[in-house]
Order: sequence, then structure tokens, then C-alpha cells
Amino acid sequence: MKKSMVYTRTGDEGTTSLVGGSRVSKTDIRLEAYGTVDELNSHLGVLVAYLDDDDSAFVQRIQHKLFAVGSHLATDRTRRELHQASIVSPEDVELLESAIDQLDSELPVLHAFVLPGGTLGAGVANVCRTVCRRAERRILALSTEAEIAPELLAYINRLSDYLFVLSRKINNKAGKDEIFWKR
Repeated sequence: MKKSMVYTRTGDEGTTSLVGGSRVSKTDIRLEAYGTVDELNSHLGVLVAYLDDDDSAFVQRIQHKLFAVGSHLATDRTRRELHQASIVSPEDVELLESAIDQLDSELPVLHAFVLPGGTLGAGVANVCRTVCRRAERRILALSTEAEIAPELLAYINRLSDYLFVLSRKINNKAGKDEIFWKR
């Protein structure tokens, strides 16, 4: 079997192909959207190193789903239908909601805003959360000119909530007190 080429030289002029074949500038909002999702996925890869087996497996499941999100965002739907693997379902959103509810049920009730920090793992989870929020903003900007499934938007919104609760769990499990914002 012949090894595939890592480089194609087709992007040397500052453009890239979308799923469907159309070429766009590498500064296009669509690339900002799925590039930020890719950045989030990379940060999640670091986060996994700080998690126990159950949380690690769940975050890796999220990483797989983020590839579907990226594929959805990279598809020019004026030229091609979404692949089945690129669809974010209501069940995907419900799975995140369930995980949030489970984690939150094990944590103390919040009475103030929590500052990011504590353990290194919790800090990484909060970096993931903020990159997720940026990805959400980029996707919302893209939604003004391209069709984005509402389930995808809901998934990204819930994901940032999940990452917040996960950061709290990491600190709680390590016995680290949360740092509350002093008004």
C-alpha cells in the first residue's frame, strides 16, 4: 500500500477545499469555526491526561463527536448533503445533559461565580471551556451565512457547561477548595 501524501500544495495560495469541492480562503469564517473546534479537540486531548478512566473515556467520546462537528461545518451544503457521520443528534445533546446532571449532583451547590484554577487538570478543563465558547461564537457567526443544525449549536453550548462542571469535579476530587469571585 502506497503511503499517502501529507502535503498536497493545493493550499499554498491561501485557499482550501470544503467537503463538496468548493474552494474558500483559509481566512473564511467557516474555517475559523471548524478550526476552533479542532483547537478545542486538541486541548481536550491534553485534558484527558488529567482524568480518571471514566471521565477520560467520556471526553474521548466527545473528541470523536467533535470530528463530526468539524465535518458538518466543513460541508458546503449548497453542493453536498451532510454525511450521516456528520450529524449531531438530539441524543448526543441529551447524553451531555445527562453527564452534566450526574457530575453536578455530586458537587456542592454554587452560591457565587468560580474563578478558573485549582489543580492543573481543572485549569486545563477551564481552558477547554473557554475555547469551546469561542468555537460557539464562530459557529454562530457562520450560521448567518450557512445552514447549521440546531442540535450542533446546542451540543457546543452544553459542552462548555459540561467542561465547567468537570473542572469543579476535578478540584473536588483532589480536595481543592474552589476560588470564588470576590465582588
